[in-house]
Amino acid sequence: MSHTEIEECIRAHGFDEFAWMDGRDVRVAQWVRFKCRMMCEGYGVSAMCPPNMPSVEECREFFGEYRRIALLHLELDCGGAPDEDVLGPVDEALLALEREAFLRGYEKAMVLPMTVCYRCRSCSGSVASCREKAASRPNPEALGVDVFATARALGFPIEVLDDVDRKQNRYAMLLLE
Repeated sequence: MSHTEIEECIRAHGFDEFAWMDGRDVRVAQWVRFKCRMMCEGYGVSAMCPPNMPSVEECREFFGEYRRIALLHLELDCGGAPDEDVLGPVDEALLALEREAFLRGYEKAMVLPMTVCYRCRSCSGSVASCREKAASRPNPEALGVDVFATARALGFPIEVLDDVDRKQNRYAMLLLE
């Protein structure tokens, strides 16, 4: 598949704003993992969140194996609604994009969604016993990605919001090759 064809595929799945990067340029940082550990209610509960994820160093090595990653940007008006309500359709589009890329010859294709996994009302808490393995993915932060630094390095807007009613800049990743 040519560069133009994969870009058309990305747009066909509803992602008009994206930028390409080398996996070695993904900003992976220990502080992201510490923030997960100390402040996120998904830590230790979700199978797709730390401590169930590889170490920060292993994540850095993982991203380094990719030469083409698309950082996908959406500006969303969440209006304080739960992520799963707003991003559920987005996650489905991401999974369809991943599948299409895979079927078109990108055997390393994988998406990292914009939010934590919410597929099961009661998560097993373990990757080994995950009931939705085919559809569950860790988000970039679960893999230690400093989304703020990564997005800014590509010229995308991102800021800490002080009001849930403000539009949010959200990011997912399509890892290709």
